[in-house]
Amino acid sequence: MEQSSGEVRSLWYSLKPYLEKESLAAFFVGISSGFPYAMIAATLTTRLAQDGIEKSTITAFSLAFLVYNFKFAWAWIIDGFRIPLLGRLGQRVSWMLVTGVFVMVAVVNLALADPKADIAWMATSAVLVGLAGATFDIVIDAYRIETLKPYQLGVGSGMSQYGWRIGSVAAGALALVVAARFGWQAAYIACAGFALPAMLTALIVGEPERHREAATRKGIAELWQSFAGPFAEFFKRTGALLVLLFILLHKIGDTLANLTFRLLFDDLGFTNDEIAIYDVGMGFWAYLIGVFIGGVLYARLGLKKSVFISLVLMAVSNLSFAALAASGHSNWGMAAAIGFENIASGYGGVVVVAYFSALCDLRFTASQYALISAAASVVGRVLTGTTAGSLIESFGYVNFYIITTIAAVPGILLFWWMMRNGLVDAAMGTAGKE
Repeated sequence: MEQSSGEVRSLWYSLKPYLEKESLAAFFVGISSGFPYAMIAATLTTRLAQDGIEKSTITAFSLAFLVYNFKFAWAWIIDGFRIPLLGRLGQRVSWMLVTGVFVMVAVVNLALADPKADIAWMATSAVLVGLAGATFDIVIDAYRIETLKPYQLGVGSGMSQYGWRIGSVAAGALALVVAARFGWQAAYIACAGFALPAMLTALIVGEPERHREAATRKGIAELWQSFAGPFAEFFKRTGALLVLLFILLHKIGDTLANLTFRLLFDDLGFTNDEIAIYDVGMGFWAYLIGVFIGGVLYARLGLKKSVFISLVLMAVSNLSFAALAASGHSNWGMAAAIGFENIASGYGGVVVVAYFSALCDLRFTASQYALISAAASVVGRVLTGTTAGSLIESFGYVNFYIITTIAAVPGILLFWWMMRNGLVDAAMGTAGKE
């Protein structure tokens, strides 16, 4: 009986952080973070295809996503500029409201654009949604990091990942359902409401208690310092350059592999129904399971061990696709590979995001996290766009996925070395400290 009571207490200890106010706030802002991405991803592709736009033109719209990789360039404004009147609500709350309205207006503008009449304005409107969504992301990330206490970073990051997935999937599904009945304009206008969860959360929960105001900037002469200050603070830390190198390296193998899965499925002869069932359906639930595991293990094992395990799992998961490529068309093989990969990605997404969040100085949360998140994806995306296809053609799928596993090794070894030499702790920002 005592053992049973202990198990119940242990289970409650694991679940309790998910029900805390700060974690729930991370979930709701995550919902709003995910929907702008969906509006210019598969949803826009479907809309343009149904309007008869050429495939080459449709794929060019993916350039709208590049805005997300440059958000660090204006993130300092979110940290340093106080909005008149609304600023009384707090730096993060006021910016959440303004950028939320910006996103809603941009999505409505995209709804009203007609790709048949003016494809150039349609492209411009998509870029505006990307710009609004990236700016909204800057505020949401800063709000999440500053709202969560250090011990909540793992669970809070997991809740944010849950929200992001649910928000993007729900917005995409709602758009398809509404478009089938009332047209694409009504669909996009309806989806604009997905900005509201973050705005309402900011109003209800209020300004983060851990937010620290950056030093007030006065005069045009100090504009450069406003931009460079957050980055200068980061690079003054012990081991900062090695941390940045790790950020650049850690997802190269994973990104290379992830963006080629659909090519593999097509070449192995999987039908759209099979892809929908296993890659989309099963993958979604496996990812959510991985997110939950990540939150629990982060709380149990701590930051360093949980991050190291995630790096190993994400690397090994690529080998499951090498096995699938070697075995050929197999539903069981596809289910196993997709399940393993998504659980590893969900788990890794939580603990790595928690680590990156902990690297931020609470005075410059928006600027520093924007830089970190941009650096984490840029190398993998560039390599995928320039080398993945030729590597597959030259070496075949089996060897390609083995190469992506090997590409993940430098990041694993570098983090292990940083752990052994105390650099993970030495480079930590105030967001990761009590």
